Amino acid sequence: MSILKGYTKQEVSWMMYDWANSAHSVIIVTILPIFFDSVAECTADSVSSMSTWGYATSIAMAIVALAAPFLGVFGDIRGMRKKLFGVFLGMGVLSVAGLAFAPMMDFTSSTAAAGRVAMFILVLYIISTIGFDASCIYYDAFLTDITTEDRMDRVSTLGYGLGYIGGSTIPLVVFLVMNLLNIDMLVCLAFIFAFTAVWWLVFSLPLLKNCKQKGGKPYEKGDIGRNIRGVVSTMKEIGRNKPMLVYIIAYFFYIDGVHTVISMATTYGTNLGLNQTGMLLALLLVQVLGLPFCLLYMKLSAKFGARTMVGVGICVYMFICVFGYFMNSLWQFWMLAVLCATSQGGIQALSRSMYGKLIPDKERSGEFFGFFDIFGKFSSIIGPALVGVVSSLVANRLLAEQGLTAATATPEQVDAINAASGPYGILSILLIVGVGGALYFFVLPKKLKESGQKM
Repeated sequence: MSILKGYTKQEVSWMMYDWANSAHSVIIVTILPIFFDSVAECTADSVSSMSTWGYATSIAMAIVALAAPFLGVFGDIRGMRKKLFGVFLGMGVLSVAGLAFAPMMDFTSSTAAAGRVAMFILVLYIISTIGFDASCIYYDAFLTDITTEDRMDRVSTLGYGLGYIGGSTIPLVVFLVMNLLNIDMLVCLAFIFAFTAVWWLVFSLPLLKNCKQKGGKPYEKGDIGRNIRGVVSTMKEIGRNKPMLVYIIAYFFYIDGVHTVISMATTYGTNLGLNQTGMLLALLLVQVLGLPFCLLYMKLSAKFGARTMVGVGICVYMFICVFGYFMNSLWQFWMLAVLCATSQGGIQALSRSMYGKLIPDKERSGEFFGFFDIFGKFSSIIGPALVGVVSSLVANRLLAEQGLTAATATPEQVDAINAASGPYGILSILLIVGVGGALYFFVLPKKLKESGQKM
C-alpha cells in the first residue's frame, strides 16, 4: 500500500496489530451485543439486557484496570513484553473462537436454556475483552520501541487508520454479504465469530515476528516483588509530574465517551427498535470513513498540534452525547455514525502518542503505559456502568408508574420502556466527558506552561 511507503518494517508490523485487533472491536463489540439482546429476550428478565451488557463490560474493564500497572512492569523485564503480549493475544483469540459455538446452542426452548446461553456469551465476552485490552498494554508500550518521538503521531494515527480500513471493514463486509445472501442468521454469526478469531491471530504474526523490545533490565531473582513495589514509586512519579497527572486524569474522563459510545451503540439502537441491518451498514460507513479521517487528523495535528486536535475530538463527543439523547430513527443513527467516524480514531491515536511523549524514561514505557491503561480502562468501567444504572433506574420507574414488573410486562411494553429509558443513559455520558474537557482545556495548559513541557 502506498500509504505505508516511508515507514520501517517494525513500524508497519506494529501497525498491523491495529489491523488485526480491530476485527474484535467491530464484530465482538458491535455485533455480539445485537445477538446477546436476541438471547436476552428469551430469558426471564428481558428488561435489563442493556444494563446487563453494560455491567459485563465494566467487569471486564475493572479486571484489566486493576491488573494494568502490574502487567506493565512485567512487560518492562527484558524479553517479557512480547511473551506476555502473546499470552493475552491467545486468551482473546480462543475466547472469540468459543463464541462461534453460541449461535448453534438452543436458547429458544426455555428461559433456563436462554439464561445458560446468555451466561456463556457474557463469560466469553469478558475473557475476550480482557485478552484484547491486556494485549494492547504491551502493544502500546512497543510504540516507543519501534519508532522515534518525532514520528509517534504519524505512526500511531496511521495504525488506527489501517484498523478501520482493513481489520474493521473486511470482516463486517463478509458478515453483511452473507446476510444479503439470505444465509441463516445464526450460521452467519457462528462463521463471523470464527472468522474474527482467525483474522485476529493471523495479522498479529508480523508484530510477533518483527517487533523487538529495545529496553528493559534482565530478570534477576526477586524482580517480581521489586517490580510490584515499584508500581507505587511510579505512581508517585506520575503524581509529581503535574502535566502528566492532569493529562491522564483528563484522559480518564474524556476517553470514557469514546469507549462507551463504541461499546453501547448497537445495544442502544436495538433498544430503540432500529433496523439491525441498517445499523450494521451505518457501522460499515464508520469503518470506511475511519481511515480518511485518521489521515486528516494526522495532517491537521502536524499543522495545529496533537493537543489542538484532541480538543476538537472532545468537543465532537460532547455533541454526540446530546445528539444521541434525541435520536429516535435510523437516519439519525447514520448521522451519529458519521459524527463518530470523524473523531473516533484520531482522538484515540493522538491521545496515545501525546502520552508517549510525556514519558520521562522510555525504557520504562510498559510501566507508564500500564498506568495509562488503568485510567483508560477505569473510564470504561464508569461509562457503561453509568449507562446501565441510569437506564435501569428509569426503566424501573416507568414500570412502577404503569403498575408493572419485569415479569408482568408484555413484550411490547418491555420494548417501549427500553426505548424510553435508553436516551437518559446515553445523555449521562455527557457529564464525565464534560469533566475531562474542563481539565483538558483549562487546567492542562497551565500545568504545561508552569513546567515548561510541550505536547
